[in-house]
Amino acid sequence: MFFRIPILLMLPIYLAILLALIYLLYLLIKALRKYLKSEPVRKEKAEIAKSLGAVIKQHRMECQMTQEFVAEALGVSRQAVSKWESGASDPSTSNLAALAKLYGTTAEELLRELRK
Repeated sequence: MFFRIPILLMLPIYLAILLALIYLLYLLIKALRKYLKSEPVRKEKAEIAKSLGAVIKQHRMECQMTQEFVAEALGVSRQAVSKWESGASDPSTSNLAALAKLYGTTAEELLRELRK
């Protein structure tokens, strides 16, 4: 009592599955090409983030402050300061202004050092 579906009835289903797989492959290739083309932009963004972190860290070291001291002075966690210095994230505008004030400079001066 095994019921078999004729191959002609299954052909449209197989064709639909094949077309769906081809379309998914097309989308995957398209996304990969877009990702590869964006590499220079990603590198530039990473370099800017690293530069801001380096500037922040340089000023902290010149003022002979620890990350914990800076964090307590700004009311943020030490991990936040660490992320700013490593380039994993950027400080908000208010935190950047507070950092500049703590380091005895201006936010504009900190940002100006990025362009050097």
